[in-house]
Amino acid sequence: MQISELGEFRLIDRIASALPPLHAHTLRGIGDDCAVLRPEAGEVFLSTTDLLMEGIHFDLVYSPLRHLGYKAAVVNLSDLYAMNATPRQLLAGVALSKRFAVEDVDELYAGIRLACQQHEVDLAGGDTSASLTGLTLSLTALGTAQPDDICGRDGAQDTDLICVSGNLGAAYLGLCLLEREKGIYLSQLRAAKSEAARRALNFAPDFSGREYLLERFLKPEARRDIILALRAAGIRPTAMIDVSDGLSSELLHICQRSGVGCRIYEDRLPIDYQTAVAAEELNLNVSTCALNGGEDYELLFTVPLSAHEQVE
Repeated sequence: MQISELGEFRLIDRIASALPPLHAHTLRGIGDDCAVLRPEAGEVFLSTTDLLMEGIHFDLVYSPLRHLGYKAAVVNLSDLYAMNATPRQLLAGVALSKRFAVEDVDELYAGIRLACQQHEVDLAGGDTSASLTGLTLSLTALGTAQPDDICGRDGAQDTDLICVSGNLGAAYLGLCLLEREKGIYLSQLRAAKSEAARRALNFAPDFSGREYLLERFLKPEARRDIILALRAAGIRPTAMIDVSDGLSSELLHICQRSGVGCRIYEDRLPIDYQTAVAAEELNLNVSTCALNGGEDYELLFTVPLSAHEQVE
């Protein structure tokens, strides 16, 4: 069904009808001019926004809409975890061109809803609009925290340990594999001499044994588990950031904001076996991928030396 047949308001009703009940911290969600939110006693609100544009931040040749919706939500929630906050609400703005059908919107929001359910977040509002070109997503995540619990990038101290919550470089290698297979597919498409030949093209991408790398890129996870584990252990990082642009870039942010330097060791970089194998296959330096690849969405944080055994 075309979106124009359904209309904007019925589309919004369709999206809202599939949402789970609101949590206690959301008094009003979709259906009014504004969402009404209630923080717990003593808490402050934190907000973060990400804008994702087709052709710049994602490619629908290989990005399923459900995965895209999930990723768009998760990258926002990851920013809140990086500040040691608890995500509460999500607002989703979506602009679509005429090539998208109602069923495509269902798929996109199915991914957003899944992320909300897994992280106990309310989809409390947003906007939909027509677009002349492609798909644009603008998501805003809201979270809460006690003021003394908030972690910025500016608290790292001399002798602090540098910690990262998981392996690095896998998402970048997943992107490289997707781009490689896309290039092969497009070259075969260009080589087809007629429309009939193009329709008959039976291209099967070769991702055998690389499923983990694809998942790390297409469906990353925000590390809620790490935040809960740190809280349970009574550890408050001195500085924290999520790894969206690469380890080297994020470390530089922490060092600049904290007024310190750092030293890391190449042999201590956490790299998955599949990442190392794929890097060799693609003739890439695996350490460079880990340092500069980005989109891992692991948490990079510093803790006092005294917390070494607890963190390890």
